[in-house]
Amino acid sequence: MRAHRSLIAVLALLAGCGGVDGTPGASGLRDPYFPKAGNGGYDVTHYDLRLAWEPRTRQLTGTATLTARTTRRLSSLNLDLTGLEVERVTVGGAEARWNRAGQELTVRPAEELRQNRTFRLTVRYSGTPRTLTDPDGSEEGWLPTADGALALGEPVGSMAWFPGNHHPSDKATYTVAVTVPRGLTAVSNGEPAGQRTRDGRTTFRWRTAEPMASYLATVAIGRYDIARGRTPGGVPLLTAVDPAVAEASRDALAELPRVLDWAQRRFGRYPFSSAGVIVERPEDSGYALETQTRPVFPGAPDTGLLVHELAHQWYGDSVTPESWRDMWLNEGFATYAEWLWQEDHGGDTAQQTFDALYEGAYFPDAESAEALWSFPPAEPPDAAHISDVPVYWRGAMVLHRIRQTVGDAGFSALIRGWAREHRHGNADTADFIAFVERRFPERDFTAVWSDWLYGEGKPPRP
Repeated sequence: MRAHRSLIAVLALLAGCGGVDGTPGASGLRDPYFPKAGNGGYDVTHYDLRLAWEPRTRQLTGTATLTARTTRRLSSLNLDLTGLEVERVTVGGAEARWNRAGQELTVRPAEELRQNRTFRLTVRYSGTPRTLTDPDGSEEGWLPTADGALALGEPVGSMAWFPGNHHPSDKATYTVAVTVPRGLTAVSNGEPAGQRTRDGRTTFRWRTAEPMASYLATVAIGRYDIARGRTPGGVPLLTAVDPAVAEASRDALAELPRVLDWAQRRFGRYPFSSAGVIVERPEDSGYALETQTRPVFPGAPDTGLLVHELAHQWYGDSVTPESWRDMWLNEGFATYAEWLWQEDHGGDTAQQTFDALYEGAYFPDAESAEALWSFPPAEPPDAAHISDVPVYWRGAMVLHRIRQTVGDAGFSALIRGWAREHRHGNADTADFIAFVERRFPERDFTAVWSDWLYGEGKPPRP
């Protein structure tokens, strides 16, 4: 009987159970559009990423150390990682067994992890990182550029260059060190934390002290004109611009301090320790992205796009969606920020923009105008539509309907309060509805929610 029990224990260990009480962590968080994104059983608090990039061979070598805390007792846990070759995994310094299946890297520690335990997991990996194609056809992940590479992660592209818990609901702080051939520069989020050149290669270190969702992490490698400064309100700035587009970007970058100071007056204190932009050649990045503290632009941005991506630092980066269903809370707010900028700077009022959209005046033809009403902003039909027109413009129209309901002063206080209450956290649509109704209990928002946020088709004119 004693030998039989020993055999059971050995088999349990080989199966990755590590004990009768531990359970495997879930291999996905059941996001409504990306069900395999993220993983259950633990929360990451910090990523330490040490990367080396060789542009000639397009080889990435990395060591990722995750500091995390278990949310239940675990016999194994999963990380998201696509492509790349895993060479070694340790948990708490001890060798761990692992296997791959699709984007899932399953790790089996030598001993099970107790609930509420802080642990460190290290993955050493290398290979040629992938460029991924989103359901909507756009490219993300690790994008080769004319003189280096660019990492863009929305919605799940970050798993192409480092292993992690790649869902917006699990935010963490970051340190990133990138080693590149001398003459190239590596730019990332947050604050520069030093650089060193040795044996013909330079290591650039960056630190992000505020929580960040993995899809907002970036690394840009190439030749850049680096400039530092401050806004009139005192926010430190760091910009990195490809020399090929430096002259064309001059006017847009001159607007950056003014836009940030305006945004602070509209949305409240800037939520991060510094700001800036990365400007790439248009052929190297086909779209702009609100990467935290340092949005990426494909060529020189116009003022409206600059306003949009900087507004995301409050709405999307600091207040991050709980799931990808809540994208309208990112894009509706950033789009409405463009309307507010126009209104505050001698352009159309937000009401005029709302009316033009409602009447279809912004669209080249009737079919394009009808696309605005193709689905409610809070319920995109699938992953391919989370960045479609209703999420952006009809999402902004929801905010304008709230403004019509509560008045200008009430609305200004509301959007500042939303950013303040959920600073550096996550929130979903239910949280937003509850927040609005709690702030204005005497107002009736029934039609706003039923017709504009969740309603099918074109709502009645308010």
